[in-house]
Amino acid sequence: MVKLESLKKSNQFKKGLKEKKFHTDYFSIFASKNFIKPKHKSNLIISFVMKKKIGNAVKRNKIRRKLKAIIQKLLKKRGAINKDYTYIVFGKSNAYAQKHNMLLSLMEKSFSKLRK
Repeated sequence: MVKLESLKKSNQFKKGLKEKKFHTDYFSIFASKNFIKPKHKSNLIISFVMKKKIGNAVKRNKIRRKLKAIIQKLLKKRGAINKDYTYIVFGKSNAYAQKHNMLLSLMEKSFSKLRK
């Protein structure tokens, strides 16, 4: 099973925000070639970020959990997410009320566009 690893340091986030980007109404994804090695070869380096303006902690955590669950589903599909990249996902407040299936298809399209 693929585990998700998170970025820890501020300079790692700065590097990750410089390369490819994809924005939707529900989330923004930033991708850059792996500049740090994952602990295990099968792990995916991905961080989920929420702004404090989005709402209270309950709302932010629910959006983060939704996006993480979608990533876990996409990892089960072969070739949906490239593990050679480091990803930073910024959740937006619209994702709170949106249905899971709609977010899943939108995220799958965005990862395929980032691959190109």
